[in-house]
Amino acid sequence: MKFKELNLSPKILSAIEKAGYDEATPIQEAAIPAGIEGKDVLGIAQTGTGKTASFVIPMLTRLERGRARARMPRSLILAPTRELAAQVEEALEQLGTNHKLTIALLIGGVSFDEQFKKLDRGADVLIATPGRLLDHFSRGKILLTGVEILVIDEADRMLDMGFIDDIKKICSLLPPKKQTMFFSATMPEEINKFTKKFLKDPVKIEVARQSQTASTITQRFEFCSSEGREKRAAFREAIKGMEIDNAIIFCNRKRDVAIMQKSMEKHGYSVAALHGDLEQRQRMATLDSFRNNEITFLVASDVAARGLDIPNVGHVFNYDIPTQAEDYVHRIGRTGRAGREGYAATFVTPEDKKYLDAILKLCEIDPEWLGNEPGDDEFSSKRGRGRGSDRNKSKGQSRGRTTRSNDDRNKDDGDKRTRNRRETPKEKPEQPSNSDKAAPDEQPAAAQNAPAVEKQAKKTARSNTDKPAPTSKSRPKARDRNQNDNNKKRDDNNNDRQNRKNRNRNSKEPIIGMGDHVPAFMKRDVVKNKD
Repeated sequence: MKFKELNLSPKILSAIEKAGYDEATPIQEAAIPAGIEGKDVLGIAQTGTGKTASFVIPMLTRLERGRARARMPRSLILAPTRELAAQVEEALEQLGTNHKLTIALLIGGVSFDEQFKKLDRGADVLIATPGRLLDHFSRGKILLTGVEILVIDEADRMLDMGFIDDIKKICSLLPPKKQTMFFSATMPEEINKFTKKFLKDPVKIEVARQSQTASTITQRFEFCSSEGREKRAAFREAIKGMEIDNAIIFCNRKRDVAIMQKSMEKHGYSVAALHGDLEQRQRMATLDSFRNNEITFLVASDVAARGLDIPNVGHVFNYDIPTQAEDYVHRIGRTGRAGREGYAATFVTPEDKKYLDAILKLCEIDPEWLGNEPGDDEFSSKRGRGRGSDRNKSKGQSRGRTTRSNDDRNKDDGDKRTRNRRETPKEKPEQPSNSDKAAPDEQPAAAQNAPAVEKQAKKTARSNTDKPAPTSKSRPKARDRNQNDNNKKRDDNNNDRQNRKNRNRNSKEPIIGMGDHVPAFMKRDVVKNKD
């Protein structure tokens, strides 16, 4: 269907024609009319099928009337990454070239002051990542009570990769009456449960089976027996005979991205890196260089796997197989976009068997192998080492050899000492003969008294050493005086106690223990019963 048949405004049709588009894709054909009517939309389609225009065009149509107020945006688009948010901004500027709408982009890596100025002027469309949006809200720089349209792009990633709490908080700040649109290439059943909380009677649009890869992409797999240098050598061998204008190489970790970049540069390839630790300006400059064919290979983490629209990417290489099967669909979706042909190759090691099985099950494809197809025994072999193990091979194994040799050497020394003890009998100390022994009374007096004298001398020396020297002559006298006082008090107390005992013993008065007043009945004589 052509865009002219969708009853769009002349301003939007002019911008679409200027951008070079004529026919709508299946997702656009179904989602644009529902979006213009103000209905909630749940759109699922392959990557590269035009999902961004599916919500941008209805948004522009509904925002043609009205004007935004300061710090109160009229619409909100949430994206999981900075690059995807910036790409949505480009699409809005392109398709909204005939609209006088203000757009504010709130992402990390950009000065807060610049973003404050845009919010103060009023934003018709606010594009943001969840974290930066909540930062602005906590600073009191933005109000979300005027939002009429909410769009969550790459919804499965937003809800599945740690953004669920931020999404819930942001939705609680929005007005209850609003239009909500979810778009993604994959929508697993567990994620679909979350959408029921945010969408009201949505129009579900699924133009292709979930997680289906584009038919224009040639998919290949190659088996590598180990990680590290051998795998990098196999990768270079695989791309040697290919005609590659540009390609994206995906690694699972940022550390592996850096290692792969250095390795490619060492072998003379034009390469750059892209991952989440780079500054925003550096990331955007790298993407611009890749789009302009200034670099051939872009080594990237999954930050480049979602939503990036680089139409002319001819090849995608999964140097590390993705641990999530859905990420495979997004990665290879960077090539073969808009009906173009693409090529995707994935390198598999013995440890990656479970990830490969999950991808094949999700995409329902039979793998085509570069070279011989690996058998079950190769996948179950222990030849494959862990990630980056070649880097630690020389260090770790050398340390292991050194440790083992030291252990062996210590063991040999211990065995040698044991053998010596067994072979050489212990020498008993010489005992003095009876003639050499003298009776105690025959020994000299000095010899008899030597141990006692020595012991007393040591005791005296120790006591003299431990006792601190008196600082003044008054201290010993005061100590003696206090001691005499204590002794006198103790003697007086003893005398008083003895006197009391003697007085009680000689006294004929009855001892009464109840004080001076005694009840009269207690003084009566006891009368015995004569019966």
